[in-house]
Amino acid sequence: MIGLLKPTLQFEAIYKVPVSTLLDMGIGGLLLDLDNTIARWNDSTLTDDVVKWFEHAGRQGMKSCIISNNSSPERVARIAERLGIHYVFKAAKPRKKAFLMGIEVLGLEPDRIVVIGDQLFTDVLGANRVGLKSILVNPLFHREFAGTKVLRLMERMVGRRTVFSEPSVRVEKK
Repeated sequence: MIGLLKPTLQFEAIYKVPVSTLLDMGIGGLLLDLDNTIARWNDSTLTDDVVKWFEHAGRQGMKSCIISNNSSPERVARIAERLGIHYVFKAAKPRKKAFLMGIEVLGLEPDRIVVIGDQLFTDVLGANRVGLKSILVNPLFHREFAGTKVLRLMERMVGRRTVFSEPSVRVEKK
């Protein structure tokens, strides 16, 4: 089980993930968590750093899709529209279905897609269950859904570590 909780890479925040590293890995598509990865929990506000990162990724040809456990599409759609990307809501991560839907939306082979999120038990576990690469980031903010707080406790129990990948990390393409 612990192996299923191991991310491929880890960075401090989504906007610290070098798009050049993703390109070097052969990545062309991103499946992204919403709450505390892209935006505050239950808020539609985006930071300038996040917007600029998405603009840069888009200019480099990256396709993106939010995969959110949010049960209401309005907020997810508003943020996805602001970023010019696709979305899947009511994902029930770490279940496979939403990840497979995201793969279909992106229209890329799974080895060209990476999942970026802030939780081991939803984002990383879900990515690993469907054979996708994953990038774990720290939560952007500390305000969270009550269920997420329980998962954070479980993350500490299994030994979540803060080990950031080097910004200049180079990964061989397969």
